[in-house]
Amino acid sequence: MQLADISNKNILDFLKGGLNAVEITEVRIFIKNAQDRKLKAYSTVTFDNAFVVRDIKVIEGNKGLFVAMPSRRLKEVCPKCGHKNVLHSKYCNNCGSSLPQPKLQTSSNSEIDRQAEHKDIAHPITQEFREYLQKKILEVYEQEKAKGPSAQRDTDYQDRDI
Repeated sequence: MQLADISNKNILDFLKGGLNAVEITEVRIFIKNAQDRKLKAYSTVTFDNAFVVRDIKVIEGNKGLFVAMPSRRLKEVCPKCGHKNVLHSKYCNNCGSSLPQPKLQTSSNSEIDRQAEHKDIAHPITQEFREYLQKKILEVYEQEKAKGPSAQRDTDYQDRDI
């Protein structure tokens, strides 16, 4: 569709998710072989044959499987040298000086605090798209899991081309 072809109706259809909605065109699953771990697999998802998001995790939670988006650990600045260190580090990786420690947290908040240490790199904006993405990834995960261990290689994820 050319820019000149866009009408008000097309814009409304697009905003409603109808016309030109984002399509998941490929999902690749890399199963982790450790059975006793919560992390079950990594996935790479291609959108519209044009955009890739890697490191989407399939995790076993208390309520079943769910998808966690790729994230990075937050960093804090060393007051002495200005180097960025991973949040809650005891010492600066650059100058070795002691870093100020946050106040001790209670055990009930420890899971929340651990989640707050990470920030998503990419994530769905709408609940509808989050559900669509999770459904597609979990469908492919179940298909790969059903193929059995001979078809699954934990090293596929680590050996992939970047």
